[in-house]
Amino acid sequence: MALEIERRFLIKNEKWKEFVTKKIFIEQGYLSKNLDDWIIRIRSSGLDYKITLKKHIESFTNFEFEYSIPHQDGETIMSNLSNTVKKERFFLEVEKKSWIIDCFKENNYPLEIAEIELHREEEDLNLPSFISKEITGLTHYSNFNLANKPFSQWGKTI
Repeated sequence: MALEIERRFLIKNEKWKEFVTKKIFIEQGYLSKNLDDWIIRIRSSGLDYKITLKKHIESFTNFEFEYSIPHQDGETIMSNLSNTVKKERFFLEVEKKSWIIDCFKENNYPLEIAEIELHREEEDLNLPSFISKEITGLTHYSNFNLANKPFSQWGKTI
């Protein structure tokens, strides 16, 4: 069974940039219409396409199943979606922990979110100096919701 145990945070400064080991560009779109059910996502990182099925279980643990699909199929599906997210993803190594920073583009700019995947929910975590507020579980920050209601449209409502 594929489980994802992930915590998410806002970023307060640019000190994270000194830990970057790799960068990719991601575009992803959603075939799902409801956050309360399985989320079905298609993602491209340039050369390949993957379909992912995610379902929230509890706290910050989700089922996550990911499958590669043919390039032509991915292009066709993605070109027929209106609710997409574009972001630069940076991979970091901080104190022997792997972090990800997503810097959102277009309608979600200038939002930046840090993520870390854990082995268990109770795992101890020392937060790096670039971390601000924890947003784990705040669904309006989910990529699914950012695709449907971009950060630039939030105004003062959230």
